[in-house]
Amino acid sequence: MQGRVQLATVIAVTNQKGGVGKTTTAVNLAACLAELGQRVLLIDLDPQGNATTGCGVVKREAMPTVYQVLIGSSTLLGTCLRTDFAFDLLPANRELAGAEVDLIELVRREYRLREALAAVRGSYDFILLDCPPALNLLTVNGLVAADRVMIPMQCEYYALEGLTDLVATLKKVRAHLNPVLEIEGLLRTMFDPRSTLTQQVSRDLEGHFGGKVYRTIIPRNVRLAEAPSHGKPAIAFDRASKGAQAYLALAHETLARQRGQAATAKEPPVTAGGRR
Repeated sequence: MQGRVQLATVIAVTNQKGGVGKTTTAVNLAACLAELGQRVLLIDLDPQGNATTGCGVVKREAMPTVYQVLIGSSTLLGTCLRTDFAFDLLPANRELAGAEVDLIELVRREYRLREALAAVRGSYDFILLDCPPALNLLTVNGLVAADRVMIPMQCEYYALEGLTDLVATLKKVRAHLNPVLEIEGLLRTMFDPRSTLTQQVSRDLEGHFGGKVYRTIIPRNVRLAEAPSHGKPAIAFDRASKGAQAYLALAHETLARQRGQAATAKEPPVTAGGRR
């Protein structure tokens, strides 16, 4: 009897606040997980298509895209591209902006991405979703398709306010559309240890969210900012840079969490009479 096929872990990288390093995180984590031997699919759900260009793909030439997958005119298998960095990409361009209108008319519009992923989840270890910085139907599709949510955020006052709103949104999605959705972790990005406010917000996050805060911290780094203009993840642009090494550490931490969760799931339940 053949063993059960292990399905990919689907992680939505999201934050309703823009400029927090969300796309940078999605692209670089995909590349670093692939570097560690994982089978990875990165899905660009943002009409700006920044994750697409960050992988070296010319977005205006990328056809078909995730838009065709969502409206059902193309299959995911027939749309994915192989990047030069050992992971697959489902690209996006500005055409995706029209999906908001088109999806309204479709049956099960919140589940379109989830249903499209069903055909490929056995072919990958991780599927990363780069969600747009807004709570729209594209983001909802990402959250409904995901198992877990990774929240990149800067350690500043307004980020805490935005985090409160995002957590409330996730609770609503879990209650009405995706009961298995969980927060995988909060990722501190663009971190400047010289800032007193940054240090204070970081401590507040650890105090409130505990183990949900990643140990890995992504620093402010010029090479991280330069890499997208060359169409490369940081690990391919400047492997020795602090930014590239931080995302490699995040990939290791992500794998460690995955293994820890798998081990916990296999443990027998504890009853009043002891372990069964």
